[in-house]
Formats: sequence, structure tokens, C-alpha cells
Amino acid sequence: MKRTTDKSEHVFQSKPCRTNSDSATCPALVIAAPHSGSGKTTVTAALARYHRNQGRKVTVFKVGPDFIDPMILRQASGELVYQLDLWLVGEQGCQELLYRAALQSDLILIEGVMGLFDGTPSSADLATYFAIPVLGVIDAKAMAQTFGAVTHGLANFRPDLPFSGVLANRVNSERHEELLAMSLPDNYCFYGRIPTDANISLPERHLGLVQAQELDNIDKQLDIAASHIEHTALTELPKAVTFYDVENNSQYALIEGTLIGTTIIIIKDSAFSFIYAANIAFLQQTGANIVYCSALNDRQLPNGDILYIPGGYPELYAEQLSNNTTFLHDITAFVESGKAIIAECGGMLYLLDQLTDLDGQCYPMAGLVPGKAVMQEKLAAIGSQSVELPMCTESSKSTQVIRGHSFHYSRANIEIAPFSQSKHHPSERAGEYVYRYKNILASYMHWYFPSNPQLTLQLFKNGVDTNNTYS
Repeated sequence: MKRTTDKSEHVFQSKPCRTNSDSATCPALVIAAPHSGSGKTTVTAALARYHRNQGRKVTVFKVGPDFIDPMILRQASGELVYQLDLWLVGEQGCQELLYRAALQSDLILIEGVMGLFDGTPSSADLATYFAIPVLGVIDAKAMAQTFGAVTHGLANFRPDLPFSGVLANRVNSERHEELLAMSLPDNYCFYGRIPTDANISLPERHLGLVQAQELDNIDKQLDIAASHIEHTALTELPKAVTFYDVENNSQYALIEGTLIGTTIIIIKDSAFSFIYAANIAFLQQTGANIVYCSALNDRQLPNGDILYIPGGYPELYAEQLSNNTTFLHDITAFVESGKAIIAECGGMLYLLDQLTDLDGQCYPMAGLVPGKAVMQEKLAAIGSQSVELPMCTESSKSTQVIRGHSFHYSRANIEIAPFSQSKHHPSERAGEYVYRYKNILASYMHWYFPSNPQLTLQLFKNGVDTNNTYS
């Protein structure tokens, strides 16, 4: 893949593989903005719910590694929401996801990340790479003629960017809307406005929006948000985009049925819910039997061969987690029986000796990894990362790399030497430690399983420390 450097930083210049004649067309749109907090998630969710209410099948994607926005978008669309990221997922991974979505959808919506040109790769990189038109969402509540200047900048900073037009967010009056529209040259499409509406405001906490399952009136909010779309030009479907299949994509053929007979236990509840949809799809593709349980509500751990504890908000439920002693006892027995645990971020905190919440209250946790963690108001770490996990196979020894992301407000003091350490992308500065303790593999890093199928298979097939799998 060739890359160039210019004022828009690193721009992906290669194009999707088109040697395969299989293609599918579907209306598609990237919803982006000048900066975070402009209302991308609300507008994307409103669009998804509006078109879903019209009887259309809407597939929504999220640029970047965010876990929480996809929960809202899934609620809006009624469909699973996968990540699209040219680095984390890979060009061919993104291409295949879009092609499969185009085969079965009436509309594809892609919510961007941060500002349109922010990140390496950025939302603009993705839009340009797949020739998907961009809808710019501009928070115009305190803006008039400058609206035209911001639009011009979004549309022209990258000359090759497919730009569809702009939507004014948080604009309450027709006169204000008129001023904004008049500021635009004729060659820019103005889609209208979305008013400020407390009824569609989504609450936030330290890792972003509150999870969809925690909002009792989420469907009402989404329907109200969708009603605002009725007064914009976004009631019409955007232009269709052609998406191509990936030729000779052997990744999924290689993993098909490889974990038949293996039962994977996944803790999934309000405390542990940060799971990539692609990770679950990957494990399902292997033929593994997946059993879900709750560390909050279940008194016993189900029977299984390996336990996967994703990230989430254990600090918000620390007392309840700590008090569920029978479940904690079962996890201890699981480890003592020689079975493996893979834990990410909040899942790792759950396995420590102690967790201190934002109020300074200390709670005993599982006590399976020696160490303590303390929540703090200040962000501790964020960013895309990759990590090398040295693996030993029967035939050869090699270094395996898996990609992922980190985002947390806690600091952990873990009393064992780390097994490995991740590197941030693209700076390659030092990132999160990975710990291997007995048959437990734990890190603050959230792993994206399809980024290294063979390594993931080894983790879930051979366990963490069985028969000296790790050197």
C-alpha cells in the first residue's frame, strides 16, 4: 500500500481490490463533522431509525474502535454494528464488510470518528478509499456566515474527497437556517437542520455515551430524533456506491469449524459489555459454542473450556461484583482446574485483588492476578495499538502481532512482570502491558480478533499456559 504525506497527514492512496467481478451497489453515506461533540452519533442514529421506520434495512458501521456509539446505533437500526477502520480492521476487512452489507441492505450509514480528517487513518481516508459520499454535520448553534467557510474547508481540504453536503445541527429557527443556507455557494448541498432538543440528548460519562441498555426511554428518544429527519432532505436515499468482493479471501475459510467442540464462556452484562461485534462473529465462525453469563446477576459460572472477560464499567458495579461471592468462587475454581481466562481492560480489573472507584471506595475483586487498580477523573490512556505475543508451536517459534485499542481512566499497580508491551499506532511509542499469570492472559488492551486469526485461534484453542504454549 503506497502512502504519501501532505497537509492532510497520511493519506491512503491504494484502492479496493477490484479483480473480482463480484460487486454490489447500495446507497451509502459517511456522517462526519469538524470535531467531536458535533452530534454525529445522534444524527446517524436518527437517520438509521428514520429509514428503518420506512421499512428499509439499514446497516450502520462505526469508524474507529469505539464500543459505546455502536450500542446506540444498533438500537437505532436493529442490526449489529461493526467497526470500519483501515488500520484496525484492514483494507480488505473493511472491503468485505461493506460488500456483504451492500448485498443485503437498502442503506449503509457510517459514523465517522473525531473530526473528519483526524486520526491515521481518518474518516476522510475511509470515505476516499471506498468513494463513499460524506455528509458534514456542523454544530451551527453559534454560527452564521462562518458556516459556509467551515463547509468549504471540509469539502476542499482533501481535493479527492467525495463530499455530499452539510447538515446544520442544533439550529432552532427558520431564520437561522436561512442565514446558514445563504452562506453556502451553490455547489454545496444543504440538507437542512436538526434543532436542539433535550428529548434526544444522549447522556455521557467518562468513557463516552451511556450504554443503550441503561436508557429506559432510548427507543422513544430515537423515534423523536427520527422525526426531525422528516424536515430535511435526508429523507431521500443518498447515491448508490459500488462495493467489491475480496478475491481469494481465505481468512474465514481457514478458521471455519476450527473450534468445534470448544465452549467459550463470555461474561456480558452492564459491567462487561465492550465487545467488538467482529470478535463474536469470528468466534462463531470457528464453530465454538458460545455461552453468555452475567457477573452481576448469575450466581454460578456456566460450564466451559475458556473464559473471555471483555472490558466495560466494573467500577460502576464494583460493590455488586464484589458481593457476588459464589460467582467469584466459581471463577477461582475455573482457573485452579487449569482452564484459561482472557481478560481485557475492565475484565482485567475484575481479576485483580482490589478496585477503588471514583468515590474512593475500595472493593475486593477476584484476587486471581496480584495487584490493585484505582479509578481517576483524568484519562489514563487512549489509542490504537498493536502487541507482539511470542508464541511457541510444535513446528516453529514466531512472533505474532494482534491489533486493538486502549481507552481507560484507571491506573493499575500489578505486582508481576509484564509478558509483553503494546505499541501505539502510528507513533510506535510504548503502550499497554500484557500480563500472563498462570493460565490468565490480561491487558488493558482490547484485542480485535480478526486482525490475527491464527493467533486468536491459538489463544482459544490451546489456552494461555497449557503445555508451555507461551515461551
